[in-house]
Amino acid sequence: MNIVVCKDYEEMSLRAAHMVAAQVKEKPNSVLGLATGSTPEGLYADLIEMYKKGEVSFKNVTSVNLDEYYPIAPTNDQSYRYFMNTKFFDHVDIDKANTNVPDGTAADPVAESKRYEQLVTDLGGIDLQILGIGRNGHIGFNEPDTKLMLDTHVTALTESTIEANARFFASANDVPRKALTMGMGSIFKARKIIVMASGSSKKGAVSAMLERSVDTNFPATMLNFHPDVTLICTADVLD
Repeated sequence: MNIVVCKDYEEMSLRAAHMVAAQVKEKPNSVLGLATGSTPEGLYADLIEMYKKGEVSFKNVTSVNLDEYYPIAPTNDQSYRYFMNTKFFDHVDIDKANTNVPDGTAADPVAESKRYEQLVTDLGGIDLQILGIGRNGHIGFNEPDTKLMLDTHVTALTESTIEANARFFASANDVPRKALTMGMGSIFKARKIIVMASGSSKKGAVSAMLERSVDTNFPATMLNFHPDVTLICTADVLD
């Protein structure tokens, strides 16, 4: 695993943005795997600025998001579709028809999971995947368990993840209890992966990812098997 240490969140975001922009410049029709949450917000803001300056175009890019709450409507301001639209897609020249987020309103979430997995396969896999890391080691919504699912699937959220996400909702009771998420096998189809981590609260998670043996009870350890992973983190994560 390659490790890039940055002095602060702003530098981390910009370093990640330069890697994404380089991928798109090298391959304009890249398939980008995108993540949500507070960690990549700066990345998206930097990419928007690069686009406005004419440094990069997303008009031929296809995007595939990691996950979505279930059930949730795309118009809900806490849905990941809403997040991606307002934080990134609405501000660049990407064709929204080429942006993909699991359907949180699907009548049959199992069928939707299979459809989404086939979509990733039909796209030929992901060129560059952006990931965060949960404090309990979850990747996407692949939560700690005795076994992990390879493909996109419906999963129940752990109480720790519900608590961590409750700050975005009116209360913890409003956080959906399930999600649709790419599996670890889906994620491993990406040719390159960037893991972003910022702040001392992620110190334990990153340390475990780097130092522990592969453990399904800490899914991030699986990333050590991938041939091209770059960890971009702030210095306090490794202190």
